[in-house]
Amino acid sequence: MLTGLPNRVLLADRLRQGMAHGLRRDQQLAVIFLDLDGFKLINDSHGHEAGDQLLMTVAKRMRLALRDGDTLARIGGDEFVAVLLDIEDSADSMALLQRLLEAAALPVVLHDLVLKVTASLGVTFYPQADDIDAEQLLRQADQAMYQAKLAGKNRFHVFDTAQDSGLRSHHESIGRIRQALCAGELVLHYQPKVNMRTGQIVGAEALIRWQHPTKGLQMPAFFLPVIEDHALAVDVGEWVIDTALKQMELWLKQGFDMPISVNVGARQLQQIDFVARLRGILERHPSFKPGWLELEVLETSALEDVAGVSKVMQQCKDLGVEFALDDFGTGYSSLTYLKRLPVAMLKMDQSFVRDMLIDLDDLAILEGVIGLARAFRRAVIAEGVETIEHGSVLLKLGCDLAQGYGIARPMPAKDLPTWAGLWRPDPAWLAQG
Repeated sequence: MLTGLPNRVLLADRLRQGMAHGLRRDQQLAVIFLDLDGFKLINDSHGHEAGDQLLMTVAKRMRLALRDGDTLARIGGDEFVAVLLDIEDSADSMALLQRLLEAAALPVVLHDLVLKVTASLGVTFYPQADDIDAEQLLRQADQAMYQAKLAGKNRFHVFDTAQDSGLRSHHESIGRIRQALCAGELVLHYQPKVNMRTGQIVGAEALIRWQHPTKGLQMPAFFLPVIEDHALAVDVGEWVIDTALKQMELWLKQGFDMPISVNVGARQLQQIDFVARLRGILERHPSFKPGWLELEVLETSALEDVAGVSKVMQQCKDLGVEFALDDFGTGYSSLTYLKRLPVAMLKMDQSFVRDMLIDLDDLAILEGVIGLARAFRRAVIAEGVETIEHGSVLLKLGCDLAQGYGIARPMPAKDLPTWAGLWRPDPAWLAQG
């Protein structure tokens, strides 16, 4: 009644008609969500009567800025929606958007007051690649308007359908992974770690997999990057630790004593209550004994906050949990960092190990890491040992511990005791004893 413009009900009817009209004529339609910047301040400072006069004047100016076939509706307070018909392409509407901004920003003289507002506009277009209804178009335009506000107001923002599709896909993926966690679809496989010189099996690394009901067994690269920066990464990380401890207890009942290492992501490690939550998990497994559990931390994430990470590691050591620096050599570590971090193990990155037979620089890096480990009295292990020759060269360099496809692939928990009973190191390795 105040502005003489269509209300929300009439807008919905015209929008549906416009969408059908655009499809018939193969023309685009633009939906603009418009919010006045600074209107509340005028209402609060000069009263509702002044606010009403401002609304009536601005609404009239904006309506005149549009073409005859277009619709401008007021859907509440200082919010308006415009529907522009017969748009040749998105660029065709830019001049109309600019005219709306200019019309909204013109001063309004009321007695001895000069009132001024601006507008933030969000715009989306129809049709789109995906089927979409009128309500969804309004939500898209509303989201775009919010982005215009964030960008500084008195401007327009075009809704990015490709980015929105990516975000929706990302959210759906996170939801599906959360469902997998709750439904018991996530599983752990275990890759043995051995002493090549003596033949002793020194432990196993727990590696997460997704037993997808339709896609089969999925590797972590398929789903872990999706949750890397999401709180769900912490839940998954804690599930891995808890599941690994349960498995150790089951093995112990079978007379099979096997320490396990677990990967811990940066987000999980940087939780303020990481140590307290780890203590809670350990307390659920009263048969846990010191040395059973090792947490593998990427060198790059450990170095983001050396002082904080060092404190956390020391508190975990007090609980009987050791640490390994994973992918060692790929970051920008210094001797000072190595001195300050109370890690028991350096884990040499598999990229250096894999290529050491053909790349002298990679071989030199491994020699350096092994020397550092010896100097700082740390254990060192090589991952990515794929052949007997890899193991033989490592033994000559002074690295006895290893894991990799040349020893064993990751396997389900039930298979590890049988494998352990049958495994023997290659004679070429034993010969170097």
